[in-house]
Amino acid sequence: MRMNKLKIVFLLLVTFTINCAQDTTPPSIPQNVKSINYELHSDIVWNSNSESDLSGYKIYKKAGDTYTLQKLQPKEKNYFSVYVGNGSNYIYKVSAIDQSGNESQLSGELSLSSKQMGDNDFLDMVQRAVFRYFWNYADPVSGLMRERYHPNNGDRTATIGGSGFGIMAIPVGVERGFISREEGAERILKIADFLLNKADRFHGVYPHWINGSTGKVIPFSTKDDGGDLVESSFLIQGLLTVRAYFDNGTEEEVSLRDKITQIWDEVEWSWYKQVGQNWLTWHWSPQNQFSMNMALKGWNETFMPYLLAAARYKMSVNSNFGIHPYYISSGWGGNTNNFYKERTVNGFPLILGSGYGGPLFFTHYSFLGFDPRNIKHQVNSNWINYFTHNKNQSLANHSFSVINPNNRVGYSNEIWGLTASYSIPGQGYLAHEPGNDNGTIAPTAALSSMPYTPTESIAALKAFYRNYAFDTNGNEKLWGEYGFKDAFNLTYKSVNVSGQWFSDGWLAIDQGPIIVMIENYRSQLLWNNFMSVPEIKMALDAIGFVPDSTTSVNENNLELPTTIKLEQNYPNPFNPTTTISYAIPFEGNVKLEIYNSLGEIVNILQDSYQDAGNHSIAWTGKDSNGNSLSSGIYFYRLISNDFVQVKKMTLIK
Repeated sequence: MRMNKLKIVFLLLVTFTINCAQDTTPPSIPQNVKSINYELHSDIVWNSNSESDLSGYKIYKKAGDTYTLQKLQPKEKNYFSVYVGNGSNYIYKVSAIDQSGNESQLSGELSLSSKQMGDNDFLDMVQRAVFRYFWNYADPVSGLMRERYHPNNGDRTATIGGSGFGIMAIPVGVERGFISREEGAERILKIADFLLNKADRFHGVYPHWINGSTGKVIPFSTKDDGGDLVESSFLIQGLLTVRAYFDNGTEEEVSLRDKITQIWDEVEWSWYKQVGQNWLTWHWSPQNQFSMNMALKGWNETFMPYLLAAARYKMSVNSNFGIHPYYISSGWGGNTNNFYKERTVNGFPLILGSGYGGPLFFTHYSFLGFDPRNIKHQVNSNWINYFTHNKNQSLANHSFSVINPNNRVGYSNEIWGLTASYSIPGQGYLAHEPGNDNGTIAPTAALSSMPYTPTESIAALKAFYRNYAFDTNGNEKLWGEYGFKDAFNLTYKSVNVSGQWFSDGWLAIDQGPIIVMIENYRSQLLWNNFMSVPEIKMALDAIGFVPDSTTSVNENNLELPTTIKLEQNYPNPFNPTTTISYAIPFEGNVKLEIYNSLGEIVNILQDSYQDAGNHSIAWTGKDSNGNSLSSGIYFYRLISNDFVQVKKMTLIK
C-alpha cells in the first residue's frame, strides 16, 4: 500500500513537471497600473492578475536606458512603495510571472516623485495602506484577519474582534475604489461561510483567537479557551454592517446576507449572563466554564455586547437568546465606581469612567458602527450622550500630551494619543493612558478619534508622517506597507538605542479603527449602515434612546469653507462607485445632478436644504431608477443660489 502511494505521488510530480515544462504562455500584463505620489513615498498599484498559476510580480526601475529588477512581489501583493523624500524622480514598470517562469510584457512607464499633499490626500494614503492589512494580509483560507503582522507570513492566528473591524473596512475599500463591489462581496461570503461551517463556537460565541485556516480555537490564556463575548460582539457589529451595505439582489450578496443572519441568530447572549447575576460575563468554555468570571461592567469597551443582546431580546427569532435592555443600567452601568462620574479634566467635562476616562479605545471599539451623534439615553437616572463624552475624552487625552506632566520626549499639540498598543521592549502590550504613561504613543489613538477631534487628529496624522515615517536615508521607521506601525516611544532609552523605539509591526485590533473611523469622519459610511439595521433600531427604542442636540461630525470639520467649491470626483475613472465632494460657505438649497453625454439628466443625487460645510456624496453609476448605466462620459452639476459649476467624469466597466 505504501509503495502504491509513493508511486502516485511520483507520477503527480512528474505530471506537474511536464506540464510546467510545456507551459510557455505568459500571464497577462498587469492592468490599471498607476502611481500615487505622496510627500515622502509613492505607491505603485495595479489590479491583481487572475491566472490560476500566477506566482507574483516583478518590479523594475529605470537606470539609464535599461530597467533593473528591484523586487519580486508575491501574488498576494498588487502594490509596491518607493521612498521619494529625497526629491528624486524615478521611473518604474511592472510585470507578472507564473509558476513556470513565464513573464508578461512590462507595463507602461510610471513616474514617481514627491508631491505636496492636502488633507484628503493624507486620508486617502492612510486608508489605502491600512486596507492592505485586511485585504492582502488576510488568511488565504478563511479570509479572516490575522491578529498581528509576522514577517514570515506563517502565523495562522486570526482575531475575531479584529476580523469584525476588518470586515467593516471592506465597504470602505469598495467606496474608495481600492477593490470592486464584486470582490468585496466575494470576500465577505468566504468569511461568512467559514464562520458558519468551520469555526469553533461556544453557544454561538466565537473565541478571542482562532486558527484562520482550520477554524479551531487558539487559547488566549490558560482559561480563555472558549467563547469571548466581547470580541464576538465586535465581529457581529461588523457582519451586521456589511449585511446592510451589500443590499443588491445578486446571488452572492443574497447569500452573504443569509449566512450573516444565520450567524447572528445563533449567538446565545443570554448564556453569558449567569443565573442570579444581572450582568453579562466575558468568557465561557466547556473546560473552564465561567471560572474567569470577568463581569462586563463599567465604562470600557463592552457597550456593544449589551446593545446586541438587547437587540436579540426584542426580536421574534431566538428572542430567548437575548437579555432585557434593563441590564444595561443594572449590569454595564452598575459599577458605580467606574461608570458615571461628573468631573472636569483640563477644562473638558467628562461623565464616564474615572480620571481622563481611560485609554482611547473605549471611545472607538463599540462606536465603529454605533453612531453616537444626536441621541442620548438614561442609565441609572443619568442622561448620557456618548458623542459629547467621547469627544471630550479625546480632547482631554490630547491635552495631556500638550501639558506633558511627565516630561515625555516629543509630546506636543501634534504628537499625542494614548491607548492600548504594543509597548517598549520588556513591557509587551499595555493599556496606555494618562494614568499609565511610559512615553508610548499609538497612532490609532489620535487617528481613530477623527470624528470627535478632526483638527487635532489630522494634525497628528501629518506630524506622524512628516516627522517619523522614514529616516533620512529613506528607511522605514513609523510607516510601512500597512500604514503607521502600531506604536512608538521617543523617551525610550536602552543599550544601543538612541532614545527612540518604533514598533516593527501592526495589530488588527488597532488598524481596524483607523480606517473605519476615518471613513465615519469623511462620509459616515459605517455609522449609516449599522444604524440602518432593523434589529438595531428596535434595540435603540427598547433601551430608550431619544433625540438630542449635540455636535455632529459636519459641525466638527476643520473650518467652514469661505467659498463654494466643487471637487473633482474620486476615483476617476471609476467602477462602479465614485465620490463627489463640494464645499458651501452658507446654508441653503443645494442641487447635484448627473447628466449623460447627450445632456440628459440621469440622476439627481442631492436636491434639498444643507448646512454650510464640506459635503460628500457617493454615486454608484446608477440612474434614478436604480439601473446600472453603461460605460462613458458623464457630467455632474452643482447648483447653489447663483452658483453653477459642471465637471466631467468617466465610468469604465
